[in-house]
Amino acid sequence: MISTILLQAGGMGTQNLIMFGLIAVVFYFFMIRPQVKKQKDQKKYVDELKKGDRVITSAGIHGRIYEVAETTFLIEVENGARIRFDKSAISLDASKALNTPAK
Repeated sequence: MISTILLQAGGMGTQNLIMFGLIAVVFYFFMIRPQVKKQKDQKKYVDELKKGDRVITSAGIHGRIYEVAETTFLIEVENGARIRFDKSAISLDASKALNTPAK
């Protein structure tokens, strides 16, 4: 009788392990993988930016890239003012953002 109970308990552990594994796989493909792809695309976009490109920072500041340094951009905003931003602060291509129709 005890051996039957132990065998049943062992089978339940295997099922739980398989279910946990399936949940982990689904979590990876629907949560982690898309986020990694998005980060890779953002890095590629920032690396391809050059002087004269219009951008929007994560703070919502619109401007044109005036100078490109190793880790920063000097962005020229309205009236010729220039502000230095870290490359990670660039969030959007302003020319694409401004050309999208309002919903």
